[in-house]
Amino acid sequence: MQKNPVLPAHSSLVAIGDSFTEGMSDLASDGSYRGWADVLAGRMAARTPGFRYANLAVRGKLIGQIVEEQVDVAVAMRPDVITLVGGLNDTLRPKCDMDRVRGLLSEAVERLAPACEQLVLMRSPGRQGPVLERFRPRMEELFDCVDELAARHGAVVVDLYGAPSLSDPRMWDVDRLHLTPEGHRRVAEAVWQTLGYDPEDTEWRTPMAATAPPGWVARRVEDARFTKQYLLPWIGRRLTGRSSGDGRAPKRPELLPYEA
Repeated sequence: MQKNPVLPAHSSLVAIGDSFTEGMSDLASDGSYRGWADVLAGRMAARTPGFRYANLAVRGKLIGQIVEEQVDVAVAMRPDVITLVGGLNDTLRPKCDMDRVRGLLSEAVERLAPACEQLVLMRSPGRQGPVLERFRPRMEELFDCVDELAARHGAVVVDLYGAPSLSDPRMWDVDRLHLTPEGHRRVAEAVWQTLGYDPEDTEWRTPMAATAPPGWVARRVEDARFTKQYLLPWIGRRLTGRSSGDGRAPKRPELLPYEA
């Protein structure tokens, strides 16, 4: 007689990281950002009465700031599940000490893994395009470190970098740095399945149906808009040592019962 599989019964989730986990470009009706972590928490809460959730992620944070500002807070909460996505902002800086990034990421994992039942790490998604190619070697070095740390500390890895659907430019917002709501939904599905829940979308890796690409003029107009509205301000912040997250508090700083 075949036994029914044991379904997960997680009662709490803490998400830490940067804008990817904060949920940027997935706008809620009240103007705040939702994102994959909120979507995931909503699904988990629907299965587990009293489910608690905190999201400590703040846009623009480097891995050193995540370690300094978020890791100890997450450890003190002792949740069932912790998700950590960090280090990618470091790799996008003109000057990046990858030895330091790996060391800080290792420190974070070493402290987080014993503080929860399941630590979730990720290989972040990468948008197709010429800008990414410059930083791809650093990104892949970071992801190799993620894989090594997961194997050493019993964490699971969600491979978003290897998902064809998430490299599609149509999954990315006009700033070319953050996923669209559909992209965030697919990330939530990926984490959901990695944690052992029954799939709600078995095709999350499958790319969207092909459409005719925009014409040359439309692409140039969009490139000009992107450069003025997003790229130049981003470069300006890098040159002056500022961050989009300066002075910003986490959106869900306490581990409280989930409310949509």
